[in-house]
Amino acid sequence: MLDQMTLYPIADDVLFAPGGKVVIRTYGVAPVASGGSVSYRTWVTGIRDQPRYWHWGRFEDAASGHRQVLEWLTGRGPQPSQAVA
Repeated sequence: MLDQMTLYPIADDVLFAPGGKVVIRTYGVAPVASGGSVSYRTWVTGIRDQPRYWHWGRFEDAASGHRQVLEWLTGRGPQPSQAVA
């Protein structure tokens, strides 16, 4: 399936916590074969309720959302909306 998708990396971050490593990745994904629309996602792995992800409508929302997720994970902000567990 991934061989039929094009990934557009936006941001990657790693946090080190007492329980291990937390990885935050935000990217755009689109079908290879068509000029279809790009969907944007942020995935967080390494936390108890894993994996946790968010969907974003536009590139700008995804970039801003990635920063919001980092702020939430570091205790500097609230959990971003649009979360899907």
